[in-house]
Amino acid sequence: MTMTRSLTLGPIPFHWPAEDKLDFYASIADEAPVDTVYLGEVICSKRAPFFERHYAEVADRLERGGKHVVFSSLAEVMTRRERQMMAGFCEIDEHEIEINNNSGLFHMNGRAHRIGPLLNVYNAETLVYLAERGATHFALPVELPRSSVAQLAEVAAQRGAGIEVQVFGRASLAVSARCYHARAHGRTKDNCQFVCEEDPDGMPLRTLVDQPFLRVNGIQTMSESYVNLIEDLEDLAAHGVTHYRLVPQVTDMVAVARAFRDVLDGTQSAAEGAARIDALGIAAPFSNGFWYARPGFQRIRAPE
Repeated sequence: MTMTRSLTLGPIPFHWPAEDKLDFYASIADEAPVDTVYLGEVICSKRAPFFERHYAEVADRLERGGKHVVFSSLAEVMTRRERQMMAGFCEIDEHEIEINNNSGLFHMNGRAHRIGPLLNVYNAETLVYLAERGATHFALPVELPRSSVAQLAEVAAQRGAGIEVQVFGRASLAVSARCYHARAHGRTKDNCQFVCEEDPDGMPLRTLVDQPFLRVNGIQTMSESYVNLIEDLEDLAAHGVTHYRLVPQVTDMVAVARAFRDVLDGTQSAAEGAARIDALGIAAPFSNGFWYARPGFQRIRAPE
């Protein structure tokens, strides 16, 4: 039996202008060999009105391009307005939805849904609990090592659920009640003036000795390095992973998708795929340390 190897594209985490998002999704629809595309504002509810009016047309364009569309929820729900947003989000019935905050589980009330990577499924007991309440697919936190992923994948397979792991892009390390992006510019969260739009790949943070360290994206803290598991895809498959997530970044994501697709399909070797990613000239370092239970920023050579 051949295991499913589905390539997915996560929701855009950054505050890109609406025109840039429209162009991005048009290219994904027409050119990127991904199976599933996640849409939605996951990081900051204040950003949502800038693009939500385009969701129907974007979803239609993606579906005409042969993509399966899933809508992703907010990761943080605090205010009354955000609670209302989550309630409305959970009423979507024409597309699958991915829940990234526990408040969404209440509104799903047992209906089928996906679990996103920001909901933090770390053990089999949690997976079983959520599966019994309607979860059919699990995108796991990026920091889980392969031993933990294997245990979760085994339980998920018994229930016919998919297991998804991020294989490319900056890692989401934390979300906060405060917006440090606004604070860094002397503004408050409520009066941020959408300063995060000035940093389409996140605001760089450096150490006291002037070394690149992290990226700030609104309320989200991200890694400086790009997770890049293109040389580890066979190992992911051997540990039960069925879906492989690319996180949109300011680079040629169509080229990234094509490289990962060819390696997943076996039409190119992992080394050849890695060389194609290297050739994109991405300024950030690559990492895969989490997969090998090492510090996440490290790049570990796969065992021979």
